[in-house]
Amino acid sequence: MAVVARAGRGGGGSSALRSFFSYRIFASAMFTLLFFATASVLFSSHPVLLYDHAEIQTTGRASMHRTFLALKSDPLKTRLELIHKQASDHIMLVNAYASYARKLKLEISKQLKTFDDMAQNLSDLSMKPMYRAALFDSNVPVDEEILRQFEKEVKDKIKVARLMIAENKESYDNQQKIQKLKDTIFAVNELLVKAKKNGAFASLIAAKSTPKSLHCLAMRLMGERIANPKSYTDEKPRPEFEVPSLYHYALFSDNVIAVSVVVNSTVNNTVEPWKHVFHVVTNKMNLAAMKVWFKLKPVGRGAFVEVKAVEEFTFLNSSYVPILRQLESANLQKLYLDDKSDNDNENENETKDEKNTKHLSMLDHLMFYLPEMYPKLHKILFLDDDVVVQKDLTALWKVDLGGKVNGAVETCFGSFHRYSHYLNFSHPLIRDKFNPKACAYAFGMNIFDLDAWRRERLTDQYHYWQDLNEDQSLWKSGRQPPGLMTFYSTTKSLDETWHVLGLGYNPSISMDEIKKAAVIHYNGNMKPWLDIAMNQFKKLWTRYVDNEMEFVQMCNFGL
Repeated sequence: MAVVARAGRGGGGSSALRSFFSYRIFASAMFTLLFFATASVLFSSHPVLLYDHAEIQTTGRASMHRTFLALKSDPLKTRLELIHKQASDHIMLVNAYASYARKLKLEISKQLKTFDDMAQNLSDLSMKPMYRAALFDSNVPVDEEILRQFEKEVKDKIKVARLMIAENKESYDNQQKIQKLKDTIFAVNELLVKAKKNGAFASLIAAKSTPKSLHCLAMRLMGERIANPKSYTDEKPRPEFEVPSLYHYALFSDNVIAVSVVVNSTVNNTVEPWKHVFHVVTNKMNLAAMKVWFKLKPVGRGAFVEVKAVEEFTFLNSSYVPILRQLESANLQKLYLDDKSDNDNENENETKDEKNTKHLSMLDHLMFYLPEMYPKLHKILFLDDDVVVQKDLTALWKVDLGGKVNGAVETCFGSFHRYSHYLNFSHPLIRDKFNPKACAYAFGMNIFDLDAWRRERLTDQYHYWQDLNEDQSLWKSGRQPPGLMTFYSTTKSLDETWHVLGLGYNPSISMDEIKKAAVIHYNGNMKPWLDIAMNQFKKLWTRYVDNEMEFVQMCNFGL
């Protein structure tokens, strides 16, 4: 049994071995037949090379044909074939760019002609008789020296073609053009933002600094006072200054020529100027200059002008006035005078505007003390120094305020100039007392009922809010926010034609709107006495400037 089994296993091994060798023989025979069949196909026809760039063989069979030919031909032929293929590829590339240029209808005719010429030069190179006879005639061996010269010319022209394509590629590469356009837009936008910031900052400096012409005028007037002291002695107050039946105006400013324009425009447009009294309050530094001006150029048509210094109102001291007490504090002085905090502030222009030193002047806050400054008056019209009066304002004294204190024009439109724009409604006191959507109103032309003011004790209300804002947690700075809080619910809305604002920042105000206005207001940085004023509005102010005044001419106002 054992013998039979071993024999059986031995027989099986011999059969497997024979099968294996039979498979090897069969596979070898098949590969041999395949090789001869392929060789017969490849070498059956005589090789033909078409050197015209329009007839170049580009199929896989042609490439294999040339490759097998190279195996049995001269190595110089192989080198020639590679050179010719490289030239043909660049001919097609240059023709492709030329075709795309025609399709895009580019206006670069010179560039298009260059592409065509380059393609033609590469094509003509192989057609030169010298090269065709020595290199492309299959019956003649390749001349290595001529081949080297041919290769050099081809490479030189290919180099020129590549440089030309590289220089003009971006004209045809849409993605590259799009990216370049995006980069350009981004760079220009960065420059625009920077220019706007610099322009706003320069405008702010121009607006908040004292122009040389204004400084010159004040100095000239002061010099006149010093040179002729006897001509400018103080006069006794006129009784008309306290007659309540007359039309009284309050005007607080240190700008001599601006005050003169307000007074002149008001007097020139009123019917009964002898019934109008102007109470001008300035600081001690400009008091003499202001008095000399109105002495040299007295108001015509019988109107009255009283000029006083804020220091003459002795009750306005730090023990009574919160803003004066706060101005003496180290924290507020640091806020306004220390520039270190500005370096880290992203919105530098806004910070500079909030830190405008104009807010440090008591003249900016005098409006809240009108009932005490003029105790015998019942009504008074408050005017800023950057307004021009175009019509008779006496009708404002006849407006029924309905028991309210302040008559003013509303300034809100849409979501703009609401209380939320001026006050910090994250503070609980502000949030509880005021409506953030309440419409704000203008200051700069306000008719005040002083009797109602005294009855409502609004100056005390102003003191209350000003004391709470010592850390500037309720509002940042200025007169507008405390004014809105003080006269909240005690303001009567006036018709908008009484007071048109924005001539100091908004160039889109129509002339029709301006012509209808009783008072136009140059609120904003572009004041009419500055070089940065808008020309279309400046003439409305300059026509009331006394250009015949000797010192105005000497100080070169350029009006």
